[in-house]
Amino acid sequence: AGKKLYKNTTHTLSQHFASASHYRQQAMASLLRNVLVRAPAARMFVRAYAEAAPLADGKLALTFMAPHETYYNNKAVAQVNVPSTDGDFGILPNHVPVLAVLRPGVVSVYENAGEAKKDFFVSSGTITINRDSTVQIVAEEAVPVDHIDLALARSGLEKANAKLGSATNDVDRAEAEAAVEVHAAMVKALETSH
Repeated sequence: AGKKLYKNTTHTLSQHFASASHYRQQAMASLLRNVLVRAPAARMFVRAYAEAAPLADGKLALTFMAPHETYYNNKAVAQVNVPSTDGDFGILPNHVPVLAVLRPGVVSVYENAGEAKKDFFVSSGTITINRDSTVQIVAEEAVPVDHIDLALARSGLEKANAKLGSATNDVDRAEAEAAVEVHAAMVKALETSH
């Protein structure tokens, strides 16, 4: 009976932690919908030399998408700055190949050197930089920064902090932590862009 109880308890705990992780991911993915003005894991490095950029004028070929929209589809751009779980970094042609995880923050795209950037808020996702200077960014959620309402983002942050303070179980805590992380990043992105 003791072994059976232990096995069932372990199984229940595994389900509970998997469920908490699932709820956290769902919460991060859906938070942006609440602050739009207009609706529209681990990191792994593979060290290798980059190949020559396949595009004219030494540009990257960027593909950047979210489930609801493709912002760039193999488009030539000069530079991309991304927020990863290990820190922000810029991507230029001939960048060392990298696979990284996005954290909540701003992806900045410079279509041409010296021109204004286009900023997009992302909740999470992945970045793949290939040897041929192609870059794929797949975001869980992404919106242009200017589509987010600062007052709604601040309000969401206050509510998320209150929910975090009153969380009584792991699922509620995981959802609240995700909400705080995303809303805090949105507020920071909006305050620094104005």
